[in-house]
Amino acid sequence: MINSIGGVKRFIFNKLKQIIAVGIVIITTATISISAYAGINETKKALEDAKQQRDENQSELDETKENISEMNEAKQSLQSELNTLNTQLTEVSNNLSSLEEQIDAKEQEIETTQNNLEQAKQTEEEQYESMKKRIQFIYEEQNFVLLEMLLSSQSFGDFLNHSNYIDAMSAYDRQQLEDYEANRVYIEEQEAALETELAELETYKAEQVAEQSRVSGMVSTTSNNISQYSSSISEAEQEAQAIEDEIAQQNADIKALEAQLAEEIRLSNLAANSSWRNISDVSFADGDRYLLANLIYCEAGSEPYEGKLAVGAVVVNRVLSSVYPDTVVGVIYQNKQFSPVNSGRLALALAEGKATADCYTAADQAMSGMTNVGNCVYFRTPVEGLSGINIGNHVFY
Repeated sequence: MINSIGGVKRFIFNKLKQIIAVGIVIITTATISISAYAGINETKKALEDAKQQRDENQSELDETKENISEMNEAKQSLQSELNTLNTQLTEVSNNLSSLEEQIDAKEQEIETTQNNLEQAKQTEEEQYESMKKRIQFIYEEQNFVLLEMLLSSQSFGDFLNHSNYIDAMSAYDRQQLEDYEANRVYIEEQEAALETELAELETYKAEQVAEQSRVSGMVSTTSNNISQYSSSISEAEQEAQAIEDEIAQQNADIKALEAQLAEEIRLSNLAANSSWRNISDVSFADGDRYLLANLIYCEAGSEPYEGKLAVGAVVVNRVLSSVYPDTVVGVIYQNKQFSPVNSGRLALALAEGKATADCYTAADQAMSGMTNVGNCVYFRTPVEGLSGINIGNHVFY
């Protein structure tokens, strides 16, 4: 009876142990799954945010390109206007050259006319003086002239002929004087007309000079505007290129996030269907403490102690997970997992023993099973859309 009761107790006790073990496995698996899927959701959010940012940049790029197109059209319009202004300026300059030649010719013509006028005045004066002298002589010496004409005449008719000659000579002198006066008046009128034409040419020249100045100013202003548009277009093109580069980088980041998401989903699925070891089941090698402390130094040397412990906990969590290598060395040197390994910083730290006392303390506590980030197996500098446990300058997820 006693044996029978004892057997029942052992049976019940064994069943309870099985139930408790199964419960622990279920709880542990659920915890791992929740942590894994939380990381997946964070990656999804980061991916969605990255795509949204890329779309916003694409809209900005389209707007910038539209602005460039509008500025190019404005620049082409100004260039056409500048070509027209340059044509006008050439015409005005040619007009000025022609006017200069006409003014020079007109001034030469006026100079010639003035010389002719002086000659005409002189001839008129000479004629007038000669006529005065002949008239004066006839007036003063008329008795002598009459007597001379009478004595030299063969007949009365001859005497009349001499008298008519004197009258004809006087009439000729008068006519010559009138002709010279008329010629002088004509030349004076011609000079006045030339002076008027010269004044008109000078006025037109002044107008053309003003027009040349105006068109030159417009050419200068239009050229400056074209230069400003060219500068603005160049800046906009550089901005567009920068946005395109940023979009290209964002596409690469999105691709990387998509790959990361797929990998994390794969690892999460593996973790959900795998078990974690207990810290007591891990046998650490002699060099693990030194290696982990120096990795902590490289990743969180300037972080607060909590940040150092969190980095150590991530490494140990991976050792405990069946998804990752089961040694500290295997986890740390797993391909493309920790940047100090890839950059060579860890090798330098190991060679020079850079790890501080806090780094060793954090390594010791992490290797003892202590964690301040739960079952997190990832950490990085914060990025938009990624949430998790923020400690110092890192987010753990």
